[in-house]
Amino acid sequence: MITLAATAVPDHLRGALTRWLLEVTPQLYVGTVSAKVRDELWDAVSNCIAEGVAVLTYPAANEQGFELRTAGQHRRRPIDFDGLTLVAFGSPPLGQPGKELAKPL
Repeated sequence: MITLAATAVPDHLRGALTRWLLEVTPQLYVGTVSAKVRDELWDAVSNCIAEGVAVLTYPAANEQGFELRTAGQHRRRPIDFDGLTLVAFGSPPLGQPGKELAKPL
């Protein structure tokens, strides 16, 4: 099962997402699709996100049990921290200017 939250995205993208996923609340989509369909949907979302923000979660064989992808200019950024995915708030890197605590995904 995947979840996809898409905020401030074009209407045509919302329509395309509802062909494959159920919109359970405005801008929150859930569904069970193959990995190929999931990747194609994510490509469509990330290519026409414009000023919006999108987050995709899906099951994975790791400690947390899921993977996380984000797209958009004002997004929160997933960061790998010793095998765990954490979420960085804000645009500038964490820590001292010019240095990041961990490598972004």
